[in-house]
Amino acid sequence: MSLVNPYSSQTLPQTQSSSTSSVASNTTQTATTGNAFLDSVQHAEVAETPEPNSQELTQADFFALLSQQLSMQDPFKPVENDQMISQMASFSTVDGISKLNEEILNLNNLTSSSQALQASGLVGQKVLIPSDTGHISSESPEVKGVISTPTPIDSITVNIEDESGQVIRTFEVDGSAGGNIDVTWDGLDKNGEPVAEGNYAIKANGKIDGTSEDLAVSTYAHVSSVSLGDVTTGAILNLRGIGGIQLSDVLAVAES
Repeated sequence: MSLVNPYSSQTLPQTQSSSTSSVASNTTQTATTGNAFLDSVQHAEVAETPEPNSQELTQADFFALLSQQLSMQDPFKPVENDQMISQMASFSTVDGISKLNEEILNLNNLTSSSQALQASGLVGQKVLIPSDTGHISSESPEVKGVISTPTPIDSITVNIEDESGQVIRTFEVDGSAGGNIDVTWDGLDKNGEPVAEGNYAIKANGKIDGTSEDLAVSTYAHVSSVSLGDVTTGAILNLRGIGGIQLSDVLAVAES
């Protein structure tokens, strides 16, 4: 007698199909293949890389080490009290210095911001800078400066040089008062014509004890804006046509 499968020509019951779908769905969600080796490889690929641990010792680390030291010490030769106190004091000192450095850094940043805020009041003003170079433009058709003399000089020779170093104008100023002598160049060349916009240098020369010597010259520049800078530089004044200069290098402030 031949055996006949009673389900060979029949459709599986609906409940079995649902169960099969449920198993397939679960397999998709867990992303397993049923093979132990393949599953282990798959899980190894999606494993997250642990973030590196900080190399800096904290107070909790110190007390953990201290507790470990106490637990591992020789009961017949325990750590002396003064040695333990010295270790704790050393850690407290290092921790205090670290916090102090942070506070100083915050204070420096606050000082820089405050300095920049105060320097913003100089925008639109003219400042005296330790440079003999001035800027000529339609907004500033003349250059003013200060000639410093160690002793009174009867006559000071002033030469105006362009950016190539060529002398375009020469005139005399009275230096008999000595000290700081104000000087103004009207922006005209030796022919009385206005010069082109650009930077020009004021060179001063005078006789001291019968010897001709170059004299220090400072010029006024227009402040167009202020930059914050950093902790080392502080606020930076941006001068029209000249560039940036530290606020600490400003010699004087004048009305625009």
